[in-house]
Amino acid sequence: MPSTEPRTIKIALAQIHIEGGALEANLARVEVAVADAASADADIVVLPEASDLGWAHPSAAKLAESVPGGATITRIQAMAQRNHIWLCIGLSERDSITPDHCYNAAVLIDRQGELLLHHRKIHELDFAREVYATGSRLAVVNTEELGCIGVIICADAFVPDRVISRSLGQMGARLLLSPCAWAVPADHDNHADPYGQLWLDSYTPVAKEFGMWIAGVSNVGQINAGAWEGRKCIGNSLLIAPDGTTHLQAPYGEAAAGLFLAEMRTS
Repeated sequence: MPSTEPRTIKIALAQIHIEGGALEANLARVEVAVADAASADADIVVLPEASDLGWAHPSAAKLAESVPGGATITRIQAMAQRNHIWLCIGLSERDSITPDHCYNAAVLIDRQGELLLHHRKIHELDFAREVYATGSRLAVVNTEELGCIGVIICADAFVPDRVISRSLGQMGARLLLSPCAWAVPADHDNHADPYGQLWLDSYTPVAKEFGMWIAGVSNVGQINAGAWEGRKCIGNSLLIAPDGTTHLQAPYGEAAAGLFLAEMRTS
């Protein structure tokens, strides 16, 4: 049975630059971020949505690989094992049974490199459904070290009544991890219109209702293809505490890459 003893967990939010379609360059950045998180004694590192190819990038039709078993997920499992760190990351997934279907996926991997959770995004934006099929399942995993964990992806958090996040809370999750790709128009003025209220409105009530930590981690960099070409991903990654307060907010900006660390007290 998972332990119910209180524990302190060190989490790393890896707000990395993602270049659309640049698989090898992106995985190299992932590798550096994972190693840096381990060097900082983080227990778990969370990385953005579609960290391999970029969110809704048309290259997924050719370059997405199966989960599990594909070269990309196998390489990432090896990163977790080599660095002895828990890892949550968003990936582009090719369905092994129906190869013409791609999914917007996220995985949770333990320190031994074992794949424990595999989520496919359910609440995809309309235009991105041209790239991705829709997920159809929710799950949590009870762990001895980190407690009960759920995984969602980006817009899964703001379905009506926050039903996806709340369902995972009802299933026992007390740590909710969300790889994201938060984007704004190229001319967005963050001083006049500060980014992030949508995510505070989505995360805070659920965190308070279930006594849950919620981490949303976005990439940075300009989107270079697809329906949102020209928009910029701007980081602003968030860690919300069980009382609904903002425990950590990473910097805003298309060049605001970095690794941001915090301690969480869990039960």
